Amino acid sequence: MWIWQQQNWPNFTWDAAVLAPLLRDLSYNQGLLVGRMGVQSAQQKQQALDTLLANIIYSSAIEGEKLNAFSVRSSLAKKLNINEQPYPTTVQSDNLAEIMLDAINNTDSPLNLERVLNWHRLLFAGEQSLFTKIEGGQLRGDEPMQVVSGRLDKPVLHFTAPPKERVNKELSLFFSWFNKTQNEPQIDPFIRAAIAHLWFVTIHPLEDGNGRITRLITDLALAQEHAESIRFYAMSVAILEDRKSYYEVLEATQRGDLCITQWVKWFLCTLNNAIHHTLNNIEQTIFKTNYWASKDQTKLGEQQVKVLNKLLDGQFEQGISASQYQKVAKVSRATATRHLSDLQTLGFLTKTAAGGRSTRYKIA
Repeated sequence: MWIWQQQNWPNFTWDAAVLAPLLRDLSYNQGLLVGRMGVQSAQQKQQALDTLLANIIYSSAIEGEKLNAFSVRSSLAKKLNINEQPYPTTVQSDNLAEIMLDAINNTDSPLNLERVLNWHRLLFAGEQSLFTKIEGGQLRGDEPMQVVSGRLDKPVLHFTAPPKERVNKELSLFFSWFNKTQNEPQIDPFIRAAIAHLWFVTIHPLEDGNGRITRLITDLALAQEHAESIRFYAMSVAILEDRKSYYEVLEATQRGDLCITQWVKWFLCTLNNAIHHTLNNIEQTIFKTNYWASKDQTKLGEQQVKVLNKLLDGQFEQGISASQYQKVAKVSRATATRHLSDLQTLGFLTKTAAGGRSTRYKIA
């Protein structure tokens, strides 16, 4: 029995006591993120561009589709009025930027079938393979909708969606709930986003693109919770990094009863990971800025600055060796050794305890 076949569907339940500490931690980190971005106000637009780009690219990557990141970035930059080196855009990249910005900017616009089908139409308006032509902007046909994997002769069934005759009624219930609960104090907004994700992907109303539309709806729900912070973390990145468990917990939940505690727990932890990732990047940026502010860069050559920036960006976590420096800076072994020695003498780097060929250098 699938979850949508349960007698009380879609009256979900969850264990509030299990989720409470996760919600506290998540709210704290979200507040921390907003505060840190306030301090980094000069970088806000750039951070938003990077985050939105990552969300679009990784949401497609979850489904195995590879996008041209340069085109998507250029489309986003234009819509955000950010001046960057121009790169040719496509109908697809412009559409992807449009639907992402609609989801996070138009938080007071109701979610309805027209809006979702417009997203779907834009999602599939670009170039498509002749073998996988999808008619965007319409609900799926009468054929049973199943999620399968494996060989054609030995398919593994992961999920069967509600039949076509139930889709309109299911969507009507979902949209009504989503719009009514936007400012509902009785439900935590993070739990609401988790429910929205599970509910829509379970209805699976589209021939293709259900996952990507689901993640847009999730972004909309999170933007309704906090319109600013959603611009600075990319949940799709965290989902892709843990894609195996994403599909596992989703399947287990869709095969289970209406208690969705484990799904919500996974969702909250993954969202927290996404925020942590941004916080770590901010800390790295602040450290890098302060580092260069305290150093006299005029004493260095171009290759030395290049290597130091890579170290400051988190590369070579165990420190950099002379041979690694040689490859990065494209210099001779003797020059690499001399550059590293000079950087140590000038106070830019410090030598690790290991000696000989194992000698490595870290940021001082």
